[in-house]
Amino acid sequence: MDVADGGGYMSGVRVAGIGLTHFGQHPERPSRDLFGEAGLAALDDAAIEREDVEALMYGNFMGEISDHQGHMGPLVAEAVGLDVPATRFESACASSATAVREAVMNIRSGEQDVVLVGGAERMTNISTPDATEALALAADDLYEVSAGMTFPGAYALMARAYFEQYGGSREDLAHIAVKNHYNALENEYAQYRREISTEDVLDAPPVAEPLGLYDACPLTDGASAAVLVSEEYAEANGLDASVAITGTGQGGDKIALQDREFLARTPAARKAATEAYDDAGIAAEDVDVVEVHDCFTIAEVMATEALGLYEPGEGIAAAREEETTREGPHPVNLSGGLKAKGHPVGATGTNQIAALTRLLRGDHPHSDAIADSPTAVAHNAGGTAASTAIHVLEEAQS
Repeated sequence: MDVADGGGYMSGVRVAGIGLTHFGQHPERPSRDLFGEAGLAALDDAAIEREDVEALMYGNFMGEISDHQGHMGPLVAEAVGLDVPATRFESACASSATAVREAVMNIRSGEQDVVLVGGAERMTNISTPDATEALALAADDLYEVSAGMTFPGAYALMARAYFEQYGGSREDLAHIAVKNHYNALENEYAQYRREISTEDVLDAPPVAEPLGLYDACPLTDGASAAVLVSEEYAEANGLDASVAITGTGQGGDKIALQDREFLARTPAARKAATEAYDDAGIAAEDVDVVEVHDCFTIAEVMATEALGLYEPGEGIAAAREEETTREGPHPVNLSGGLKAKGHPVGATGTNQIAALTRLLRGDHPHSDAIADSPTAVAHNAGGTAASTAIHVLEEAQS
């Protein structure tokens, strides 16, 4: 066990199992059904009895609109056959990463030994305009949405601010989209498993200048789940839980862009990264592989800079210079990222945990692209990164 800062002890946290649905278009399947599939898969992967699960923590953003359903915690607990306290977490696109953070802290404190955590979102059963309007609820309704702000527009403003302050071009962003589509080719859970070229990206219809169709993630249905357990529980039950969550952090920022000091940076992510790194006892230079929240290509740039992989203004050229590819020094989004893997909002945070767990334990299609005993980081952002949760994953110490 680890010694806690305040004296006494706190448990280490292991990922005992993960479960995923295919990310794509499943308009006929309600969120409870999607999560049931992922949750049961995670329990099977962990090889534990349902009776040992003590709590369920579930991320979901737009259930009231797409499922016409609130109070979803008990509903999804029933879908996986659990009779435990079940809580829904809502923090926009960072909903399930926030749920993971709560589960980690509960296990560390000794409050629980086994928690099923995850998320789901159903998005394609409603029209694209309705989904866009629903997603805009993560912005400031009074000062942004009422003025016509959408998230493509918001990230376009951030991209333009970045270009003005640091330089860069649409072609730089195109290389990010190309990389992430290429990474998704072998991901059996990904929504888009097709290769694209920089020309495809640059010739695509504009969404909000300078962002085009291939700069944006799709609307996606899907679910993800993970079984988190205490180190003591894993050892006592002989679990093959070789991946540990060693750091967790969360940061916040003003929700409306016009109230912020910076448009080309994401301070909430920087705060969360600093907290997570300090918690894990690492530094940015120790990070080997990351899954970041690339809802738009410019978001990947700002995420890598917030994580300290690049200084402000330096991340824009990373994909073009092949530094963030599988073969580069900073592999980013080996799953395909939100861009190609898909972005079922409530499921994205735990999907990142699942992807990195697979990489570290060796059953990911790109596990051979990372070094032995890597340090991995998951970066999940809500809205225009007004909410950010970051986790550090490492191979568990024996």
